Amino acid sequence: MRIAVVGLGLIGGSMLRAVAAAGHETHGYDTDPATRAMARTAAGQARPANRWHVSASASEAATNADLVVLAVPWPAVAGVVDELASSGFSGLVTDVTSVKGPVRDVINDRWRRSGMSLAGYVGGHPMAGRETAGFAAGDAKLFRGAAWALCLEPDETHIDDWLDVATLATSLGARVVPTTAAEHDAAVAAISHVPHLVATALMRIATDNPLALSLGAGSFHDGTRVAASPAELSAGMCGGNAAAVTACLTALADELDTAADALHSGDPIAALRTWFAPATAARRRWPPAPSLPADLPVQPDVLARLGRAGGWITGVSKDRRTVTAVRPAD
Repeated sequence: MRIAVVGLGLIGGSMLRAVAAAGHETHGYDTDPATRAMARTAAGQARPANRWHVSASASEAATNADLVVLAVPWPAVAGVVDELASSGFSGLVTDVTSVKGPVRDVINDRWRRSGMSLAGYVGGHPMAGRETAGFAAGDAKLFRGAAWALCLEPDETHIDDWLDVATLATSLGARVVPTTAAEHDAAVAAISHVPHLVATALMRIATDNPLALSLGAGSFHDGTRVAASPAELSAGMCGGNAAAVTACLTALADELDTAADALHSGDPIAALRTWFAPATAARRRWPPAPSLPADLPVQPDVLARLGRAGGWITGVSKDRRTVTAVRPAD
């Protein structure tokens, strides 16, 4: 395939490296001239078979591309989509943005208003982020073993387009999880976006207490790790998923209120033990052991049920009639 990657931060830079190493003709672009220069230097240092091209614009990178990967933060998506739409690009688009519903809406709106139509759009989100950022932090092996949410919207996503992106993602070592934009956004609010808010809140509480920072150890280190993420990225992903994040924060506040009530009960230790116990048991069971791989037919309803059950896909058959699927073991 001829693949264009627009945005060369951690995820985009890793995509650029990974798809080039997989043998695809790869073109990349970033709005930052320093990042483009860094990417050109890195391309020159790569093996000849693994090299990529760095373009002067998003539209140039997308020229004749089979697939364009949008790897920019959510606030920058609309501008890139406008440029691609006005350039006449009409191929297949996917993205790696951490919120899916708003990206889907922007893409549908911008291309419709331009009078152009896309071959297809498949929303994606590789769960491979780190607290480090930028092209220099990129790693061609970043996606190995990572879950990669891939949106399969009823009556909207073409299954052949979905399989194209699923094949690419699994070839990079990722575990493809079928989902919809709405289901994805609700899930990542709980396991990604709110944890960023909680980590930042803990860091803000401790910042003015030198003693606390001196004593901080494992739980503080692990609990605040993602507070080191770039503020603009964290703000973009949380703000872009405002409704789902708000609902999750409300549920979290209710849980903390329950813990506070336990602290003021007649027997706080017993009350807190009751509060802690279910989460302790659940955390010790996570992540679940995988089942043995099994072949499933390529049918949207079958794939949707797999994703809702917490399952994933590790490969697409050559005839594209089946996928290799794994579920959480009972």
